[in-house]
Amino acid sequence: MSDIIQLLPDSVANQIAAGEVVQRPASAVKELMENALDAGSTQIKLIAKDAGKTLIQIIDNGCGMSESDARMSFERHATSKIRKADDLFAIRTMGFRGEALASIAAIAQVELKTKRIGDEIGVKIDIEGSEVKNQEATHCPEGTSISVKNLFYNVPARRNFLKTDAVELRHIIEEFQRVAIPNPQVAFSFHHNTTEVFNLPVGNLKQRLMGVFGNSYNTRLVPVEENTEIVKIKGYVIKPDFAKKTRGEQFFFLNKRFIKSAYLHHAVQSAFEQLLPKDSFASYFLLLDVDPKTIDINIHPTKTEVKFEDEKAIYAFLRSAIKKSLGQFNIAPSLDFNQEAHLYNMPLKPVDGIYKQPTITVDPNYNPFKIDSPLGIKSSERDLSNRANWEKMYSRHADNQLEFEIKKEEETQQTINTDWDNELHESNLKSSYQLHNKYILTHIKTGFMVIDQQGGHERILYERILYAFEKNKSATQQELFPKTIELNPADFALVKELNSEIQSLGFDISEFGKNTFVIHGIPADTVNFDSVNLLEGLIENYKQNQLELKSDKRENLARAMARNMSIKSGRALTQEEMNNLIDELFACKMPYSTPSGKPTITTFSSEDLDKRFKK
Repeated sequence: MSDIIQLLPDSVANQIAAGEVVQRPASAVKELMENALDAGSTQIKLIAKDAGKTLIQIIDNGCGMSESDARMSFERHATSKIRKADDLFAIRTMGFRGEALASIAAIAQVELKTKRIGDEIGVKIDIEGSEVKNQEATHCPEGTSISVKNLFYNVPARRNFLKTDAVELRHIIEEFQRVAIPNPQVAFSFHHNTTEVFNLPVGNLKQRLMGVFGNSYNTRLVPVEENTEIVKIKGYVIKPDFAKKTRGEQFFFLNKRFIKSAYLHHAVQSAFEQLLPKDSFASYFLLLDVDPKTIDINIHPTKTEVKFEDEKAIYAFLRSAIKKSLGQFNIAPSLDFNQEAHLYNMPLKPVDGIYKQPTITVDPNYNPFKIDSPLGIKSSERDLSNRANWEKMYSRHADNQLEFEIKKEEETQQTINTDWDNELHESNLKSSYQLHNKYILTHIKTGFMVIDQQGGHERILYERILYAFEKNKSATQQELFPKTIELNPADFALVKELNSEIQSLGFDISEFGKNTFVIHGIPADTVNFDSVNLLEGLIENYKQNQLELKSDKRENLARAMARNMSIKSGRALTQEEMNNLIDELFACKMPYSTPSGKPTITTFSSEDLDKRFKK
């Protein structure tokens, strides 16, 4: 029997590797921008067409490459950053595994132009599907320009799985921000089709954040800085007053590389404890600098997850640094430890050296009301006259009070008799009770039923919104004074993508400059909500739903809107409101669960109660 195991061709192996490295256009943007940073560039320009599906081009002014290096850079595991295994524990560069260019060239048409500083002529290489089509000398500026055309052109199945241009653009913006924010010493620009999305000049970290998220952040940022032997922390957190209902503005950078860490995120959240509402999230932009020997960054293909040698210490330092900054800038209460030595200010010692107890002189016969009248009336005469008048008035009030109480007692007795008659003769009388302002208790024939008021209301609103989507009958209440809402670029792109569906919900919004919308109207049944908070909550819940399940836009928006508008736990309900909620819940198609699948109703039978009270 012949052997059946054989080596894969390089083109096939590269396409398989590309599945891990290049998942979408944003993945290619990330890898190419990181290579430009590693080349020592001070200016990096990103150009994209059709959300990167047609073209991704990165132009930098870095060190460039020689002809042989340019050709070798497209080979798998070809890198300039590692020579031996020990180098893995001293990595300060962004890329090091040597798979990015090889993977991108395997699933796209790539054109590379590069020239080293001081060389008179550069080199141009054309590659399609890992196959070199052309290599020649060319005139080009110092640095490197790489163009990725028709991504996944030879893997149509992968291309069909790409999302709409708005979704893919949003992912590109996120990757662009993750590279640009921790590198304010480098100028970045981003053009999509014919629109300039970003133009970020060289500056400091605060100026970079203002360039990315808007000038309004100038007054929102609270600086955080702490230097220890284990970690150096630098960056900013957003004041609690400007906390948003979206999670997008949360950035950790480890040695200038974007990372995700739920453990460190918890440290930030605990630092903001009791400063933020439950439905708001802390925003932060924090740069951590640690010794590369104490971390492992090679545990994830995109290197966004890392392992720390002493993560508990970093957690403690991060939490204390943020709390210190919040207290220092009067965001949270803080203790003035410099004042501790002066808390007890003792008086100077008297001349004779003896402390004397203070004495108080009191006149026991003093009467502040015993003053002669300027009209010549003696105080004793006035006292007798006042007493008579008071007694006369009290006597009259007592008679009126007695008459009033007798009349009230008669009316109360009539009311009690009437209510008792109704209780006896009205069989369909409803009695519901609210427990801890969270649950509704109501009688059923076999026992009693407990309803989660928030979950039940979510189900009612969810089905109501879906029905409005189907019938296109959502009403809009116009705002008397339209409000503006400024979003980060990723959320702005998301709202643009969902614009027609959001309009179908009853919102009336329009673009108003860079990353800004004007809210002209909101759904008619949300007039008691703040329009800005309503839209922010809708965006946040929509993004959370995207992470939890795959559903179409309308269903996702209906779930997000229902969760945002539902009656929250802690709100007291009237008898009429409880009865209406119960009636509307049981009129739903699926009353027994929330849109996310959690139960809304549970029942307790009389038999269960009897068992608990039997001895």
